[in-house]
Amino acid sequence: MIFLVLLASVLILATTIYQFQEINRDYHQDRMERKEEQIRQSIDLAIQKTTYPVTTENLGLIFKDEIYEIAVVQNMNFNLYSLEGQLIKSSRPKFENDSLSICLDPVILNHLEASADKRYVEERSAAGDKYQASYTYIADHQFKPIGIINLPYFEDNSFNDKELREFLIRLGGVYLVMLLIAIAFAFFISKYITRSLETISDMMGRTNLTKRNEKIHIEKPGEEIEKLISSYNAMIDELSQSAAKLAKSEREQAWREMAKQVAHEIKNPLTPMRLSVQSFERKFNAEDPEIDKKVKEYSTTLIQQIDTMSSIASAFSNFAEMPAQQNETLNVVKIVKLALDIFNEDYIHFIAEEEEIIAKLDRTQLIRVVTNLVKNAIQAVPEVKSPRILVSVASEKDMVKISVADNGIGIEPEFTDKIFEPKFTTKTSGMGLGLGMVKNIVETYKGKINFTSQPGKGTVFCVKFPQEKHHPFIIKK
Repeated sequence: MIFLVLLASVLILATTIYQFQEINRDYHQDRMERKEEQIRQSIDLAIQKTTYPVTTENLGLIFKDEIYEIAVVQNMNFNLYSLEGQLIKSSRPKFENDSLSICLDPVILNHLEASADKRYVEERSAAGDKYQASYTYIADHQFKPIGIINLPYFEDNSFNDKELREFLIRLGGVYLVMLLIAIAFAFFISKYITRSLETISDMMGRTNLTKRNEKIHIEKPGEEIEKLISSYNAMIDELSQSAAKLAKSEREQAWREMAKQVAHEIKNPLTPMRLSVQSFERKFNAEDPEIDKKVKEYSTTLIQQIDTMSSIASAFSNFAEMPAQQNETLNVVKIVKLALDIFNEDYIHFIAEEEEIIAKLDRTQLIRVVTNLVKNAIQAVPEVKSPRILVSVASEKDMVKISVADNGIGIEPEFTDKIFEPKFTTKTSGMGLGLGMVKNIVETYKGKINFTSQPGKGTVFCVKFPQEKHHPFIIKK
């Protein structure tokens, strides 16, 4: 209501000012045309009565005295110019004496000659006031132009401006009263409407799933408010039932999620362990001079994966999230290379810019990150004729960067926002927890993980961990 009153007042104010300006403009235009026509008639009459030949050269003689009489009768000064724009005679002697050498602007002469009605009106400003000057031809008895009449017309808007100010003051007073009435009326109406709504709003603001919620009781509410209160009270009853069901469902879901995550984590080391055993069985040669060294490497790999499984099993049995971090100062290059030793695929390549890049990480979780990313890369290249997986480690400012690139099937654009979500997977097997867990591990160390992918060309995953400054103590490799 207040807005409508203000909007109406602004619109009426603008319309009133515009209307007054239009009235002033039309009034001055009509008045100037009337004066111009009256002066032309007086000039034509003087030309008919004169005994001088009606030529441009004789205009000064013809209107020697007549110009003053016409100006007095019409109460309007005017000037006479030759066709070349030279001042011949003016009804203001002072102007004539000071301006004999002044000619009309050639632009005015061109506009006057080009106009269809042989009339040109020029608008100017002087001393802050607007004035118009009209120019038209004087003709002889044969209607041949012999001179130019210049009629300066000054617009006096003082009376109309005074009327406009008085009208706006009265109008402003009326709308001020209307505005005050609208404010008071809107206040009482809104208080009446929102009286019950405030109570409902307070109760809804205190609604909480974790505690018992009170119902609303209001004496003599309106029909609409009563329906709202009834709906709210019914919602409270349903909310209590839903809260109990939700708590039970959340407990069951938490167990399911933990079981899926643990199963996924146990499955990760089982695959490389199986591959390592098969490879050992296939390549075992009792007469190999380096058999002891190879057996020790296989044993180290298997024990490492068994330790990982043991940590997960212990965490599950103790209802923990994941194994607690055992941070060590590690040579990331060595650990990543060690993690790749469990894979037998000959298309997996490893490069490092430096022999030693130090970071403080959990050995088991770092290996888990690498094995998860490499395993995903292996699963992305089964249909590629010449599969290639490149794992690289490099320093980037104060971060250690681990990249896993493959030339596999890539990731479709519609899946890029969901790739790290738990339980999301584009594969026919697996539970989709691997990349979500990798992201959690990376973010635990205040690191970053991102990827770029082109469908049909491949994917690059980049993991960054904060580097550890070199210390004089021994680094665990």
